[in-house]
Amino acid sequence: MKPEDLSHLLGPAGQELLAELRDHDPADELAAATRLRRAHPAELVSAALGQARLRQRAAAKFAAEDAGRMYFTPNGVEQATRASVAAHRAERFRALGVGRLADLCGGIGGDAIALARAGIEVLAVDRDPLTCAVARANAEALGLADRIEVRCADVADVDITGYDAVFVDPARRSGRGRTFDPEAYSPPLSWALAAARTVPCAAVKVAPGIPHDAVPRDAEAEWVSDRGDVKEAALWFGTRPGSVRATLLPGGAALAAGGLPPDPAVRPVGRYLYEPDGAVIRAHLVALVADEVGGGLIDPTIAYVTGDTPHPTPYATAYEIQDALPFHLKRLKALLRERGVGRLTVKKRGFAMEPEELRRKVRPEGPHEATVFLTRMAGAPAMLVGGPVASAGRAAV
Repeated sequence: MKPEDLSHLLGPAGQELLAELRDHDPADELAAATRLRRAHPAELVSAALGQARLRQRAAAKFAAEDAGRMYFTPNGVEQATRASVAAHRAERFRALGVGRLADLCGGIGGDAIALARAGIEVLAVDRDPLTCAVARANAEALGLADRIEVRCADVADVDITGYDAVFVDPARRSGRGRTFDPEAYSPPLSWALAAARTVPCAAVKVAPGIPHDAVPRDAEAEWVSDRGDVKEAALWFGTRPGSVRATLLPGGAALAAGGLPPDPAVRPVGRYLYEPDGAVIRAHLVALVADEVGGGLIDPTIAYVTGDTPHPTPYATAYEIQDALPFHLKRLKALLRERGVGRLTVKKRGFAMEPEELRRKVRPEGPHEATVFLTRMAGAPAMLVGGPVASAGRAAV
């Protein structure tokens, strides 16, 4: 999309087209384009259809009502923060007493929208003119223009004096694709951290795979998951230096520690297996889950916790284990056939074989279902067979 396309979409004819395409079926795009071009310029129809497609993609990250009113670019949809994560972060800033915040690298405005809805006055900065125009249009469309100022500038040139907080979301892509070098971020991570230290509190978004030894000592590291998928990590300043935190959305359960706890003890597999949430694993807080459920690890290198009694916890999914055996393909195939297992869920951790390969080899058939864990016990390949515990685990979130 070009700036003039957005301008035309914001006009009366563009608004009429977007309203008509609100429930557009992509399978009928050719017929729709032919019909609409009888009454509208081809360029405007093309821009409206492109925007309709982007809005449908954006519904996976934003509330459907918001996505149907907002404006997007392809990169903006891909890089925008999921609304649930942005709302969580905005609430943290609000609870810290933030009234004015500079959102550096603001993109199409996803974070600015959440911050403004939390009652925070936002300066959203981006250097791309089209992205800034889209962010302004989104603020207007959602009735938040009085709380969001969009400024097209290089973040390094913006004076953040007088702001209570900053949020920096450096671009982690270059012309060659995703980059894993923090100094190749735009802006570089070192610049973002320096900016964060100039205000009372701040958050800097980083890759979820950031090593713990790369976390600055004066920062709190938080990993956030949404419905079990790890979405992001952020370094917080002005909160709890040296602490780690795992936050699980949509429920908002949070597990935190002042530092990395010692590793849990290793023990034989009991009746129950607990699969910690990905954010808990990334934060290296599996030991807290083990303490909560009164269990231990099945292997010193594997993030599965086992115990003898069920303990509902929002931080892990619980499974009841019927068999804990050394891995043997023929034995597993016979066991599943004997129990009439046709619906097989395969999970793996620390195991070479892929789930689809196992399914092909065991060829499950029958009316029953089961879960198989391909993992390691005491350093040796193992298979655990069982199923979810309905009253425990993630349902408690």
